Amino acid sequence: MTAKQTAIQIAKKAEPASGAGGEQWGSGLEFLFSCISLSVGLGNIWRFPYIAFQNGGGTFVIPYLIALLVIGRPVYFLEISLGQFRGGGVLRAFDLAPLLKGVAAGQVLATGASITYYSSIMALTLRFLLASFSSVLPWSSCHPSWGTDCYDGSANSSINATGKMSPAQLYFEREILHELPNIDNGLGMPNWQLVACLAVAWLIIGGVLIRGIKSSGKAAYFLGVFPYVVLIVLLLRALTLPGAWQGIVYFFKPQWRELLNPLVWYAAVTQVFFSLAICFGTLITYASYNNFNRNVYNDIVIITTMDSCSSIIAGCITFGILGNLAQQTGVEDIGSVVKGGAGLAFISYPEAIAKFEYVPQMFAVLFFLMLFVLGIGSTVGMGSCILRVIRDQFGQRAGPSWALAGGLALLGFAISIVYMTPGGQFMLNLVDFYGVSFTALILAIGELLAVAWLYGVQRFCADIKFMMGIDLGCYWRLCWAYITPGLMTAVLIYTLVDMSALTYKGVDYPTLAHVFGYCLAGFGLLQLPAWALYALYKQRRQRFSCWQRLCAACKPAQNWAPAQAAATD
Repeated sequence: MTAKQTAIQIAKKAEPASGAGGEQWGSGLEFLFSCISLSVGLGNIWRFPYIAFQNGGGTFVIPYLIALLVIGRPVYFLEISLGQFRGGGVLRAFDLAPLLKGVAAGQVLATGASITYYSSIMALTLRFLLASFSSVLPWSSCHPSWGTDCYDGSANSSINATGKMSPAQLYFEREILHELPNIDNGLGMPNWQLVACLAVAWLIIGGVLIRGIKSSGKAAYFLGVFPYVVLIVLLLRALTLPGAWQGIVYFFKPQWRELLNPLVWYAAVTQVFFSLAICFGTLITYASYNNFNRNVYNDIVIITTMDSCSSIIAGCITFGILGNLAQQTGVEDIGSVVKGGAGLAFISYPEAIAKFEYVPQMFAVLFFLMLFVLGIGSTVGMGSCILRVIRDQFGQRAGPSWALAGGLALLGFAISIVYMTPGGQFMLNLVDFYGVSFTALILAIGELLAVAWLYGVQRFCADIKFMMGIDLGCYWRLCWAYITPGLMTAVLIYTLVDMSALTYKGVDYPTLAHVFGYCLAGFGLLQLPAWALYALYKQRRQRFSCWQRLCAACKPAQNWAPAQAAATD
């Protein structure tokens, strides 16, 4: 019996794979642009520059490109293929290895944590967007209330400029965030202006989710193209700033000794996760709406290449602006010209826009609109992943789509308010590290073990051959089985050995914050043993030994089947 005949026979015995009412992308281009808008998003424009800044610029770029080649692209192809083959959400996809189904559950929780602070970035973006309509950009010059801390390049502020901050940095920290120096005494009360912007962001996210995958697919044409137009304009402007090339050289010139720092590799690997949106279940969800026989090989190459180019462009813009700031303020070290942190993009980009000679307000509106659009693409993908899992598990009992999407938006809004406080950026950094980045690395290793070792590389490649009609070479097989999980495991071990206490802009967290972080990480990672025990429990009726039950839990579940297999007969 051929693999094709076996798959069809299994499919006829199994439950239908589609758990979303038979929804599909309107065309292959919708899928391609949806993946571009998901992957090329806030992870590139907002997160990549500040992670690169924190890890020494060029020192970070080399591990990032290596991780992209041997982790990002192979895992991206794996998840797209898995989602398209199974035709269901991430939990259903892990029916291939029930013992490690906790990987999927942990990824859904990490996605839930990500969507809360991604939406908070959208709120900040919307706040800047509204400020961009002012007759004079409020971050273009020093305000009297900032005292002598500000340097805007004018003759009056040129005296003793060393150590001063730019108007963009002061505007972001003092006017938008009202940021606290530490959170030892609490986070403070939420800023009502930011809360209002957050509400608008979640209304839009919920509205797109209610309309379903076909609606987001149509919007993806705009979401995937518009950001590049704005990025190219900003890149051209950044390259023409005095001192910009010093910053760009810093961005690409590595400090070779730092390449031995495991924390740099850890940052590179986790940034690849964010940049490509891998290991969060979103790609599996998007691919589940594909035509079963679609050959996605070329899509993978296009998306991953565009993603890496977007990150590099964003880095050039940011470090070009930092080079200009260093020249203005007399700071020789580019790495110390501003404080790092998640808000770096809200300092460097506005700084460049304020230097536009003609209608800077228009470019500010375009940039922050672009950033908001990128946020929609990322958060809608995350929300779709969560809703698909709920729908797969409970079917019609989960309620109508509008109620599910509305409930998710309401819950997400309530949780995200914590980031709208004066100590919100401390919390964002904390949740990003403990609840998302750290757990994502461990769960990614579990994902590779489930597919490459429990299910088997040979069987998975046979599924791809059956589905797409292509034979995969040694590169994919070696990456899935050895190189990718091996590198991630090495990075994890070195990180654990050399890990130091988390800080934000050099400020230590109180003990209670670390306890909360460990609880957050523990909740996600405990999904692994919890679901493993449940898989073993389901084998209790079989008269097996403990070893036989373990082996049975490692094999595909009875309902494991390819989506729409019968259609290929």
